[in-house]
Amino acid sequence: NHAHVIIEVEREQHRSEIIVKWRNQVLTATSTVKDMYQSLSQTIQKIEKQALRLKNKIIDKSHKAKPASEVAPVLEEVVPESSEPSIINEDSYETKPMSTEEAAIRLEEDGDYFLVFRDASNERVSVMYKRKDGNLGLIQP
Repeated sequence: NHAHVIIEVEREQHRSEIIVKWRNQVLTATSTVKDMYQSLSQTIQKIEKQALRLKNKIIDKSHKAKPASEVAPVLEEVVPESSEPSIINEDSYETKPMSTEEAAIRLEEDGDYFLVFRDASNERVSVMYKRKDGNLGLIQP
């Protein structure tokens, strides 16, 4: 994640360009006006709008998710012939309070398959996970 800022003067016009690379997204904006500070300010405003749209897109994507109970297939019980899988206890798993929107953004940023968190609106433990169809599932026991 990084940003690249270009400021140049051409025929008494100040041109500013900002390129922001975040994960697999690239945000770009340019402005050309007579004042350098106005040019930079306008370009920053354009980048802020793009970043907000991207954030809302990620949040909207998470709101389309259905609870796991609605989409989980009923599986027949299969008894393995060989050894049973081992259960490995984790020493600890921190459940930070956050909104479902924050959880969706964090899950997308971290690249994990699931996130256990404490829902800030009701203090209950919830699980958000990536579904095969690209949406995010939300389990709220």
